[in-house]
Amino acid sequence: MPEPAPRVVVGAAILDGRAVLAATRAYPPELAGLWEFPGGKVEPDETEEVALRRECREELGVEIEVGERVGGDLPTMNGRYLLRVYLASIVSGEPKPTEHAELRWLEADALDSVPWLPGNRPAVEALREVLR
Repeated sequence: MPEPAPRVVVGAAILDGRAVLAATRAYPPELAGLWEFPGGKVEPDETEEVALRRECREELGVEIEVGERVGGDLPTMNGRYLLRVYLASIVSGEPKPTEHAELRWLEADALDSVPWLPGNRPAVEALREVLR
């Protein structure tokens, strides 16, 4: 029986000037304390952009405008998920960590100051150039 296709998850590299919003996982226990771009799973009836706006509304309490993709497809969780990261900007609201332990704005020289989820690391590297 063939392996199921990986499920697409989207992440928002939300920019504010020369900084990007990073979020630390509160759960599950094996990922708690690691940092990521806010976002989540794309539901079957959603586009990636719609899913990203919904996830940011649910997780952060903000409305975003979705921009272009950063980097390529990033396999995560042993290939079960395919992460796609998009540039984004806040249209309204102030980000609050409703599902994350902490939020932090990071400039390019501070991107390595937090332990990123391994699946997010290639997007962090691509984003470093955008922030400079």
